[in-house]
Amino acid sequence: MSATRKRFDVVGKPRRRVDGRAKVTGQTRFADDIALPRMLHCKLLRSPVPHGEVESIDVSRAAAAPGVHLVLTGKDFPIAFGILPVTQDEYPLAPDRVRYVGDPVAAVIAKDELTAFEALDLIDVKYRPLATIATPEEALAAETPRIHDYGERGNIHRLQAFEFGDVDEALAKADHVFEDLFFFEGNTHLAIEQHAALAAVDADGKLTLWSSTQVPHYVHRMLARVLRVPAAHVRVIAAPNGGGFGGKSDPFNHEIVVAKAALVLGRPVKICLTREEVFYCHRGRHPVPVRNRMSTGWRPRWQ
Repeated sequence: MSATRKRFDVVGKPRRRVDGRAKVTGQTRFADDIALPRMLHCKLLRSPVPHGEVESIDVSRAAAAPGVHLVLTGKDFPIAFGILPVTQDEYPLAPDRVRYVGDPVAAVIAKDELTAFEALDLIDVKYRPLATIATPEEALAAETPRIHDYGERGNIHRLQAFEFGDVDEALAKADHVFEDLFFFEGNTHLAIEQHAALAAVDADGKLTLWSSTQVPHYVHRMLARVLRVPAAHVRVIAAPNGGGFGGKSDPFNHEIVVAKAALVLGRPVKICLTREEVFYCHRGRHPVPVRNRMSTGWRPRWQ
């Protein structure tokens, strides 16, 4: 058989997916399908205000509720994290300031999801609202209050200009020049599977996290950083994803929260976000205005 014919025995032929049989027969175990003995459940209390200071938080009623094993707040997570070295500005639970609707401020770990969910209503949080800065134009115009304390100035994270060649000359020689303001509305991912994570500690005190993540190495690094445990004592297992599209490509606060709870309680702790929470924690494409000037018909010098 010729090499060409052998090659086309594969190209253009239907092939069975290596994970197909398990998926169509329901044997694939996604993160929320995993259950361990003595497992507890976690729910997050999220901010209803887009920007504000957390003046006080009282968890005493929730902590005393039947079936509740632990309540965590921002004071339990003093170390920030982030996907980029220059933006280590996220906290598993906001310690003193919230910056978007849905920013988590407390976590309840209880015997089941319903008990944890109901205990959220027993947490009393007092916010002092701050001015909301919701668009790039507002960020340019308002230097205070600063969303973060770092950056070029005010609410500008970074000023950067790139220029290649003589732009003015190229535009002057063009047959047509067009300029307009374009606005991208923004979008987010909508995987069928919501984000979920399960953390457990073994007999040697080492942590394992199963998560519906696309970036287990990033999550591993952030867990070691935020929880202040040796990286060799942390294992992250990326469970099969029920869709991701990049929406599970960041370390998320709920992953760190359940890991902390498992370390404190010595019992497995699971969380599965609701569809609403998935939108709160998304890292989608942000709305952005773009002023663009483009030209056509210009002939390079060498022609």
